[in-house]
Amino acid sequence: MLQINNLEVYYGGIHALRGVTLQVPDNKIVTLVGANGAGKSTLLRAICNQVPAAAGKVWFRDQDITGKHTVDIIKRGITLVPEGRRIFANLTVLENLHMGAYARKDKAGVNRDIEEMYALFPRLQERQTQIAGTLSGGEQQMLAIARALMSRPTLLMMDEPSLGLAPLLVKEVFRIIRDIHSQGTTILLIEQNATAALQIADYGYVLETGQIVLEGPGQELAVNEEVRRAYLGKA
Repeated sequence: MLQINNLEVYYGGIHALRGVTLQVPDNKIVTLVGANGAGKSTLLRAICNQVPAAAGKVWFRDQDITGKHTVDIIKRGITLVPEGRRIFANLTVLENLHMGAYARKDKAGVNRDIEEMYALFPRLQERQTQIAGTLSGGEQQMLAIARALMSRPTLLMMDEPSLGLAPLLVKEVFRIIRDIHSQGTTILLIEQNATAALQIADYGYVLETGQIVLEGPGQELAVNEEVRRAYLGKA
């Protein structure tokens, strides 16, 4: 579904991504593991052209989307759940969901999808008229995911969805990720909880200082001694 070839990205004088090549097959969960500052978030933003690629190519469903406008990329079926949630804090829950569907013209379909989001996240239905900025951290994360799903993505990219959440809510977030995947959505996941991410991932990549240094099936990376020592807190 997604193919990235030799991607290079600079932030000012910083060489953030150095020849990154990876792929995300259709209907799989792929995770990126790496320390803070390794370039994981930069990669997701480069896919959406929120930061420009200096070199390399991004292909989505056999079409070159390198340098395409972000809105066009969303319309093609790629959506990002950003780190830090970035919901519209001054809007209601329902208004946030409508904002997620701003590029769509099918009003009836949008309304049906809102009902589906309420079925997936019952808490959001209870809070639909509440100002989003007053929600708890866990509720805001649910809203960020639901808002992203309102664009009907075929590829959902998630940047640290469990960051700052209590352990019980982390388990709930990963249950939701599995549910979304089971309904046919392909997922590219960045997650600080590398153990949980690799357990649900079909395939994983290890990113260090902007370069892919290791890759393999999620279960294999989860038991790899180098990965366990560096990212899973285990010898």
